[in-house]
Amino acid sequence: QVQLVESGGGLVQAGGSLRLSCAASGRTFSTYAAAWFRQAPGKEREFVGTINWSGSSASYADSVRGRFTISRDNAKNTVYLQMNSLKPEDTAVYYCAARPYRTVSVTARFYDYWGQGTQVTVSS
Repeated sequence: QVQLVESGGGLVQAGGSLRLSCAASGRTFSTYAAAWFRQAPGKEREFVGTINWSGSSASYADSVRGRFTISRDNAKNTVYLQMNSLKPEDTAVYYCAARPYRTVSVTARFYDYWGQGTQVTVSS
């Protein structure tokens, strides 16, 4: 069993930066793929980015590519989402997710473990 806890959300002005962290419990997390999703009010949860088990490969949604970066530190059982050049449309609850496979997926239903979410609000 893996438990995920996100942190680092908050209020930031447009153009600013935030770094989200996702701390995981469980010895096997280093073998899991991880991802970030987000959900804005009144909208469906959407894929943001994903990273494979080793951190050697990451992919992103078109809307965030070039602005957001996912990384992980398996020694600390932590996945990060560095968000730069934030826009008001990035406002959402951001969720960390993990799946017990080394390969990634952009589909939420293929992730078995989820955090509680952290709010990111970008003001214009």
